[in-house]
Amino acid sequence: MRVLVLEFLDTDIFHVSVQNCVAFLDPLIESWDIDLTTFALEIVLNHRLVAGNVKKFEFIELESEQHFIEEPGLKEFIQDASLSGTATAEEVEFLRRLKFKGKRPTPLYYYRELQNLRDPVHFSHPMVRKNEKGT
Repeated sequence: MRVLVLEFLDTDIFHVSVQNCVAFLDPLIESWDIDLTTFALEIVLNHRLVAGNVKKFEFIELESEQHFIEEPGLKEFIQDASLSGTATAEEVEFLRRLKFKGKRPTPLYYYRELQNLRDPVHFSHPMVRKNEKGT
């Protein structure tokens, strides 16, 4: 083991072998698990050698922070107070993130989309728990 550790410490990043890594990491890792559907990797480190023994790494999809090209129909919708007068900043941001291929939406499309967002028929509400008396 001493020879393996010395070889690992003597090598540079361009010449690290699999054997070097296995010899160094194997005693540190107690167990590991990978979820192939989400690519979440959970590693449990040996509690005798490392403090903070659980590490979790995940690959997740995030929305791009890029600025979207504002559709002409959305600009007209925002400028027309009779269509967008009651739209909240959150609702406008949602409308701004909509993407289209081919046809360009009109201001009326955005008005109807806003109404759909607000219509309770289109969205389910979380279950409300009854209290212990059943009321």
